[in-house]
Amino acid sequence: MRMQKNRILVINPGSTSTKIALFRGDEEGVEDVFTRTIEHDQQELEKFETVTDQSDLRLNYITEFMDSTDVELSSLAAVVGRGGLLKPITGGTYRVNDKMLEDLEEGLQGEHASNLGGLLAHSLARKAEAEAFIVDPVVVDEMEPVAKISGLPELERRSIFHALNQKAVARKYARSQNKSYDDITVIVAHLGGGISVGLHHEGSVIDVNNALSGEGPFSPNRAGTLPALDLAMHCYEDDVDYFQLKRKLLKEGGVAGYLGTNDMREVEKRAEEEDEARLVFRAMIYQVAKEIGSLAPAAPEQPEAILLTGGIAHSEQFVDSVSDRVEFIAPVHTYPGEEELAALASGANRVLTGQEEAKIYE
Repeated sequence: MRMQKNRILVINPGSTSTKIALFRGDEEGVEDVFTRTIEHDQQELEKFETVTDQSDLRLNYITEFMDSTDVELSSLAAVVGRGGLLKPITGGTYRVNDKMLEDLEEGLQGEHASNLGGLLAHSLARKAEAEAFIVDPVVVDEMEPVAKISGLPELERRSIFHALNQKAVARKYARSQNKSYDDITVIVAHLGGGISVGLHHEGSVIDVNNALSGEGPFSPNRAGTLPALDLAMHCYEDDVDYFQLKRKLLKEGGVAGYLGTNDMREVEKRAEEEDEARLVFRAMIYQVAKEIGSLAPAAPEQPEAILLTGGIAHSEQFVDSVSDRVEFIAPVHTYPGEEELAALASGANRVLTGQEEAKIYE
């Protein structure tokens, strides 16, 4: 490959893997050059006390892979990582700075593999003498004050959701309509291991369920919104400690809790023959549709579209069933899967080409 300074390296750390991708960018957008998933041995990772302690190990694997290619680090214009559990911030592309690194290392809002994104981007960018960014982390908070009132003063509603993919899909829809993301009002439902449904209005997500900590529809792994007093009684009567409860709500709840699997392809097949699987499958559709419907009256103006994305959006039956329930609100458009790697590259590219100003994390 010929050396050129329009290359963007993307890093998306997962719990047991690190996805990296190289993109070529210009004013028209980004083009995928290659993608690689580096699998990590679970036993090797378990030796580390915290997720961020894995940084050097993962950096070595990425560096080894890059050394095996003909891509010189010096040819990179930027390295961009998936944003982690930082303090609440508005959406956009942020330069990695010392304050961000400090908060990622500390695990300001909890432990998550995405906390490694900014750390790894910073380390590689220093080697490459390139810029380091994160884009639309899960803690993007653009909710209106009225949407944060929960009903209990001690518990404020929090914005934690699939901001990266939701905003990428909303921008993609806007381009298809020859519009700007800043000029549309849409409802976006990300349907994956977690489910988040957000109301996007003029470039901001003004209301969204907390897809990590227990709001909205149940998902393949997560319990979603639960009867509050019954949950409290369950904790007291069954003497459930915090870590047991957290695991039950976030990893063993939802579809997995009812059917013993989080594989929605298996669930859809079982639903053809098993009454329980059929009921759970229908209930998940019902809850997603209800969450979408609840945002329509919250919109400052009539939503022009409902966008369905994420892995479960590959299921025609799921998408068609949700669409049948909500298309009276607005036309439904489907964007199956996720475009996180391209979304990260696009965020960095918009800054590099002068289409956006990089934001400062403070």
